[in-house]
This record gives sequence, C-alpha cells and structure tokens, in this order.
Amino acid sequence: MKPQNDQSSIELFSYSTPNSIKPMILLEELGLAYTLTGVNIKKGEQKTAEFLALNPNGKVPVLRAGGQVITESAAIMVFLAEKYQRFIPTAPADRVQMFEWLFFHASALGPSFGQAGFFKKMAPEKLPIAIDRFDAEAKRTLRVLDQQLAKREFLAGEYSIADMVNFGWIWRREFAEVTLDDLPNVQCWYDWMGQRPAVKIAIERAMALAS
Repeated sequence: MKPQNDQSSIELFSYSTPNSIKPMILLEELGLAYTLTGVNIKKGEQKTAEFLALNPNGKVPVLRAGGQVITESAAIMVFLAEKYQRFIPTAPADRVQMFEWLFFHASALGPSFGQAGFFKKMAPEKLPIAIDRFDAEAKRTLRVLDQQLAKREFLAGEYSIADMVNFGWIWRREFAEVTLDDLPNVQCWYDWMGQRPAVKIAIERAMALAS
C-alpha cells in the first residue's frame, strides 16, 4: 500500500514492546509514511530528560504528529483511527464494543501479562502468591478473548484497533509464560493477524529496534 498524502509529519517513538507494536501495526495498515525513532528501554533511554519532555510518564510508545504529542498506546490508536476514519467501527453497537475490548486490554489483559512476566522473571525474590495470582489472571483473560472469538471473527464485529491492541501482548506472550494451547479461537485469530502484510512489517521494524 502506498503512503497516503498527509500534510503533517508523523514520528513514532517506539521499541520492540507489546504496547509499541500496536501503533506500528495501525500506521502500516493505514499506509502512512512515518519516522520510527527507537527508544531503547533496556538502556534506560525512556528516562532521559529529552524523552521525559515528550512523556513525563517515561513510557513508549509516543506519537508526534503535526506538532501534537500523544502518549498512551490506546489513545494513539483512537487518535489515528478517528483521524483517518479506518479500523474504527461506525455502527454504534460495534463502536461501543470496540471501546469495550480496548479498555479490556488496557485494564485486564495487558496488566496481567506484564505483572505475570515481572514476578516470574524479574522480581528480586520469588513470590508464589503474586506469581499464581497474575498467571491465573493472564490465562483467564485469554479465555475471555477465546469466548468472544468463538462468536465473532473479530472482537468488535470487523477488523479494528481492538484486534490490534490485543495482538500486542499475545505476540509477546512468552514474557508472561502463557500459551495459546486449548484456545483454538484465539489461535486462529492470532494466526490470521500474523499473516497480514502490515503486521509482518510492523513486527520486522519492531524487532530491528532491539537488534
């Protein structure tokens, strides 16, 4: 897909993280030209004064478009989808459902995956109660997704940013040490997304940032 003409430049500050891949997928799906600026979180580049001036929360991704700076991956996704009127449902019921799954990811799936990985791999001491709690929650949220995808091909009726945001942590699920075993609907949906050219390009660009 050829980049769409746009008067404002787009720059994405990103890394190979579950949250960073989301806007990268959307930008590729939209066919927009954008500058990808790596922020190596393993080297602490998200804590530099220059980056904190963009996002005081010290997190990636950050989008700068036409002089406007947007933080939080979900906000970036809504901004781009609404600006270009793509990958965001217009039917009221589907639109509400899209936001439901967007918030589900932000409040449930994403945090549970992140905490499960932290307590399993990065915590200075093993805390079985925390490991069990977040491992169970990560697996539970996957089952919720599987139930939805048993009823609908996509989370909100049509392929949308709801699918893209939930893809991010599932793409990085090895960090949380969870699998898609016994989740046939999530597996089918994930495989379909993984074959999309835009998703392949986004993953390739994200992984290059970590090399």
